[in-house]
Amino acid sequence: MRTKLKFGLLLPHFCEHASVANCLEGAQRAESYGFDSVWVRDHVVFEPHGIEGGDNTHVEGLFLLPAIAAVTNSITLGTSMAICHRHPIYLAQLFAGLSVISNGRIIMGIGLGGFPHEFAAAGYPTAIEQRAELVRSNVQICRRLWAGETVSFEDEYFQLANVALKPCPVRRIPIWYGGGTPAACRRAVEYCDGWMPARTTLATFEKLIGYLRKLCRHANKPMISAAVMPFTSVDKDRATALSKISIESLLGEANKFPTWVKPPSGVFSRLDDIRGLILAGTPADIVRETRAYEAAGADHIVYDLRFRYADWHEQVDLLGQEVLPALTRR
Repeated sequence: MRTKLKFGLLLPHFCEHASVANCLEGAQRAESYGFDSVWVRDHVVFEPHGIEGGDNTHVEGLFLLPAIAAVTNSITLGTSMAICHRHPIYLAQLFAGLSVISNGRIIMGIGLGGFPHEFAAAGYPTAIEQRAELVRSNVQICRRLWAGETVSFEDEYFQLANVALKPCPVRRIPIWYGGGTPAACRRAVEYCDGWMPARTTLATFEKLIGYLRKLCRHANKPMISAAVMPFTSVDKDRATALSKISIESLLGEANKFPTWVKPPSGVFSRLDDIRGLILAGTPADIVRETRAYEAAGADHIVYDLRFRYADWHEQVDLLGQEVLPALTRR
């Protein structure tokens, strides 16, 4: 059955195998295979998660995206997630300029961020409630500037007087809220166009998207976009694909999230407990697990190949030549 899903890739611009050349060539390959989007992360003081080694290389994603726009024609460029450690005027300028350069091929993923030290380094408050207010303020200011308004704005964090922006985006920029919690769902419905929990388990996604639908109904709002970004490894057999992923590290990470749906034991301890967090196996395995997310209600899946960046091009080819055709053929 032909899928209605859209497909994306997280680009290799961070950690040990970060490569601008691989990002540019990979984006071109992705476009040629029919991928819908490519994505970058956003950090100001990058410290890798324990799951991805210790190399803190991080090529600035918002500088990389214009370069990708220049060598592609149709693929959408996304951030997962833009973190509000910039001034909102600068953030609005960045995305307006990127819209002009790419002819509107932009999704702004935005979120609280996972590293409070980055906010401290940028001079912003680190408490999660304050970071949530920073996101809200950034979205409000960006929306108004992008719409061509002359903006005056004042809250606890920002004071603007008669600020205007040119050029404006060539079309409306969708904003997706990042985060795999009920609070993230509420914020996504309240003032964004989509929800992107990024990495989570399938069971947790199923629970939260049910909540998201309920919120949209109560707000008398059409269902917003729902995207996922599972860790992905594709190979000739499942054992080889799984051998490239740090399963123990991911189980440890899963146990840090109190809102995730727990297995019957109450502790994430087996591979089956984190189904959906990892898509690993043969192309047929990836197709099957992708369809499980589609059945749950996802409309955009971004394959996160960070465990396979050492063989990035081969992974992109396998997905593009064997997985996407199986998902998109009639």
